[in-house]
Amino acid sequence: MSKETYAARDWSRQPAYIDKGYHSTALRGPKRPLIAIPQSLSEITGPVFGHESVGPLDSDLTKNGIRDSEPLGERIIVTGRVLDETARPVSGILVEVWQANAAGRYIHNVDQHDAPIDPNFFGGGRCVTDADGCYLFRTLKPGAYPWRNHHNAWRPNHIHFSLFGPSLATRLVTQMYFPGDPLLALDPIFQSLPDESSRASLVAEFSLDVTEPEFALGYVFDIVLRGRLATPMET
Repeated sequence: MSKETYAARDWSRQPAYIDKGYHSTALRGPKRPLIAIPQSLSEITGPVFGHESVGPLDSDLTKNGIRDSEPLGERIIVTGRVLDETARPVSGILVEVWQANAAGRYIHNVDQHDAPIDPNFFGGGRCVTDADGCYLFRTLKPGAYPWRNHHNAWRPNHIHFSLFGPSLATRLVTQMYFPGDPLLALDPIFQSLPDESSRASLVAEFSLDVTEPEFALGYVFDIVLRGRLATPMET
């Protein structure tokens, strides 16, 4: 069996494990150098998950949490491709998202932000990339919320992404931001990325082609798994 090699991650594009602006990293970031583990068959062929457990409404956050009526907020469509280091599409990847509602509130016991909970918005979804590496979610634009990292700290509008599937040894997690958000320049998490190109790779592009008339604005967010242009991931 031939052994396929992959481009190494460019660590200069990734956020530091400990960032002085992002205060909680001092408590959870490793203080010793990481040890690289050589690839083996397990990294190339697994782990896998049950594709059959992904339902038709799992990718539509405007419908998968409805109890009584439509959720409140600005409807959006987020789509893109999952690519490898040579821009080839990666199919069969489980893409999961979670986010705050339009008022900036998560459905989670830890979130005690004084903003309304939308009983018709669950805030989570998932889908599997197709043969062209594409994914698509219908959802609501998340609101900003305070996070107490420093005085008057607010997180920009963002959606959390998780990727998992064959050839991924562990779950990969990142965040997608929106173009033109004034909070990006003030956010220590976004600013912890080392250069403008790595920060720009986390900002979705508005797309009129993806926008559905009289329904929702469209955004495109591609995710590169490896190599020099790999999307920055949470470490």
